Amino acid sequence: MSLQKQREEKIQLFLEMVKESDNIVFFGGAGVSTESGIPDFRSVDGLYNQEYDYPPETILSHTFYRRKPEEFYRFYRNKMLCLDAQPNMAHKKLAELEEAGKVKAVITQNIDGLHQLAGSKKVLELHGSVHRNYCESCHAFYDAQYVLRSQGAPRCEKCGGEIKPDVVLYEEGLDNQVIQEAISYIHHADMLIIGGTSLAVYPAAGLVDYYRGNKLVLVNKTPTPRDGMADLTLQESIGELFAKIER
Repeated sequence: MSLQKQREEKIQLFLEMVKESDNIVFFGGAGVSTESGIPDFRSVDGLYNQEYDYPPETILSHTFYRRKPEEFYRFYRNKMLCLDAQPNMAHKKLAELEEAGKVKAVITQNIDGLHQLAGSKKVLELHGSVHRNYCESCHAFYDAQYVLRSQGAPRCEKCGGEIKPDVVLYEEGLDNQVIQEAISYIHHADMLIIGGTSLAVYPAAGLVDYYRGNKLVLVNKTPTPRDGMADLTLQESIGELFAKIER
């Protein structure tokens, strides 16, 4: 059988799995948003391979945020606030499938809010969101536009306190309630689709271990450490693949 034939059969099997399932959970990473023009950290063209005064993983750490807030925000505005990005077909199809009662939850490592923009309602954000920013003193809320328009390290208009994005920086822990809810959805899912993630970042990557079904699908352009435990692997563009799904 030719490689092209094998590929077509795997895509058809994926579509049949989706059609037959009514308790689907989607777990996604950076690869879901790269097709919307948002840069990835670990791909060849990702942020980790560009030149900065400091490595991105250093800049996006809790320690660096505290020690050099103006430098942190210069990078953050330039590389993390992709506010013009629009949902791609993966985001849109997931929202459609949720509306149809098939997708029960979207679990994402992304902080861009594109799933909600596409119309998804049940979105568990493991790493927070650039769209939520809070004064660390009085807890006043500020949106992403406020942070984008501010100069240096943004300050609260009400009390002058420091404003921090509601995103999980390196050295910070994930929200335990979000983790527990994600575990519950994955544990009870009849189909788990993992897309656009290398499954290299823990504890998020460990969530796959809670799945108990027999329709585990990994969609990623490159192999992952968990390919061997999947029922189906597809090295495809996630947007192009999801565009083939019919409601």
